[in-house]
Amino acid sequence: MASAPVSGKPLSMVQACARLRFRHLQFLDILGQTRNLRLTAEQMHITQPAATKILMDIEEILESRLFDRLSRGMRPNELGLFTLRYSASALAGHRKFVDEFNALKEGGHGHLSIGAITGSAAHVLIASVAEIQRLRPLLVLKVLEQSSDQLIVWLAERKIDLMIGRFTDEAQRAQFHYERLSNEPLLVVGGLHHPLRGARDLDMAELSHWPWILYPASTAVRKVSDDIFGRNGLALSSGVVETPSFLFALEMMQTTDMLSLQPQALVERYIAKGLLARIPVELPDRMPDYGAITRLGEAPTPAMQAFMEVLRDVANPVVDVP
Repeated sequence: MASAPVSGKPLSMVQACARLRFRHLQFLDILGQTRNLRLTAEQMHITQPAATKILMDIEEILESRLFDRLSRGMRPNELGLFTLRYSASALAGHRKFVDEFNALKEGGHGHLSIGAITGSAAHVLIASVAEIQRLRPLLVLKVLEQSSDQLIVWLAERKIDLMIGRFTDEAQRAQFHYERLSNEPLLVVGGLHHPLRGARDLDMAELSHWPWILYPASTAVRKVSDDIFGRNGLALSSGVVETPSFLFALEMMQTTDMLSLQPQALVERYIAKGLLARIPVELPDRMPDYGAITRLGEAPTPAMQAFMEVLRDVANPVVDVP
C-alpha cells in the first residue's frame, strides 16, 4: 500500500480542521483499539477497502504517516499515538456535549463526572454530592474512586470533569489547576485483637518488626510510609502485602496481626464501631494537602461551578488535626 507523504512543513490548523471530520475521529478511535483494519471496518460497517481509503485520507490531511503496516495488524508510530490521544479526547468532548445538551433540553441540569481519592477527600465528596443533589436534583452525577495517579490520567483524557486528589508529578502543575481543600492526618491501625492495642511508648522502630499492609508505590500514602521508615533507617522485616483496596486491608487486619497506615478520616468510623484499633504511636508526617484539580484554561460549566462552590463550603469547616 502506498504511504502518505511526509512533509517538513508545519501542519495548517485551518486545513486540518476543515478536512478532518467526525467520522475520521471515530475511525481513528476504533483503529487505535483494534490495531486491525478488518476489525475496524466491521465495527464501522464498511468494507476493508473503504477503511483503507479513510486511513489514507487521514494521513494525507495530516501530511504524515500514522501507522506502520505489519503483516498482522497496524502499529501506531509516535505521531499516530499522539493523534489517537487527540481523537479519544475529542470524541469524549463530543459525547459530553450531546449528553449535557439533551439533559438541558429536557429541563435537567447537565452531567458532571467526578473522581476522588479515598480517605478525607471521599468524606468531603459525599457531603458535597448530598448538598449539590439538594440544590440541583436533576443534575446527573458520575462518581469514580481511584488513586491520584489514575485520576489525573482520566482527567487528561476527559473521562472525568474534575478530581479531588493530589498531583503525582510536579510537571502536572503546568497542565492542571489546583485548589487546596484540606490536609489529611494519618493513623496506624490494626485489628481489635492486635497485641499492640493499648501499648504505651511505641516508636516506629518497634512497629517495623510487624507485618504491614501497604498501598502501592505510586500512591501518596505509600510515599509517606516509605519516607517515615526510610528516614529512620528502618526496614520492614516481617512481611508486606501491597493493595489499593481498603476493604481487603480491613479484612486482613481483622484476621491477622498486620498493621496499616491509613487516612484518619477513612478509619475513624471503623475504630468507633469497634472494627479496628488505633495503634498509639506518634507519626512524624501527615499526608500532603489534597484539593480540587481541573484542566487548565477551561471555563467551568454551570454544573461544575455550582459543585465547586459547594465543595469549598464543605471543605472549609474541616478542622486540621495538629
